[in-house]
Amino acid sequence: MIINYETNIEKVLNKLSNKTNSRSFDLISKEMSKNIFLSKNQIIFEKLNPKKIFHIQDIKKVCVDYRLRFLDSSYYKGKIPNIALDKINSLQKKHRTSLSNFKIMGPSSVFQLEKKDDPLLFVQISKNYYYLVHKWGNDFSGLRRIFVWPFKNLNTLLLTLFFISLIITKLVPEGLFSHSMDFKSFWIIHLFILKGLISIAIFYGFAYGKNFNVNIWNNKFDKF
Repeated sequence: MIINYETNIEKVLNKLSNKTNSRSFDLISKEMSKNIFLSKNQIIFEKLNPKKIFHIQDIKKVCVDYRLRFLDSSYYKGKIPNIALDKINSLQKKHRTSLSNFKIMGPSSVFQLEKKDDPLLFVQISKNYYYLVHKWGNDFSGLRRIFVWPFKNLNTLLLTLFFISLIITKLVPEGLFSHSMDFKSFWIIHLFILKGLISIAIFYGFAYGKNFNVNIWNNKFDKF
């Protein structure tokens, strides 16, 4: 029996869109018919694959959950594969238009180095909707969402540090800081360790310019 420990981000997006009903075809068609936001990407809705249309809020949630970026394709430092370029040309011919406003979803590393960590290429088709043109590279580890969860926002970080400090406190040998590990001593030591972990997290965050997932998902700056 083979267990798959990888995560396909396209499938995650599809599952989320179906769950939230954000892919309402009437709403998409209505928004695209107005097309006030984009004047260049004159896409014909009937010729699109509905399963590849995603709302910006669903894209944001996946980026926050998996610590990904969603930036203009001009910031991507890797090489766009030929099959993706062929799909763009095919879309342009089918819709008789010239496409622009492309976006890439991927980890921060793909916007700095040439790595194969599951980038996804989107094209903006209206103010709030994006069309998935192509996905390439490798799938993420299935544990990525768990590993990046502490950095989702301030609350998740504090909660993680709280439980880590609890574990460390439990491992402190009795008599090291007090004669006996009674209830009061336990929580005093726990508070001391928690403050130390928070201090380390603050120092690391400022020293390396790190920020929470919710703040970086569409930010083009490496440190801010």
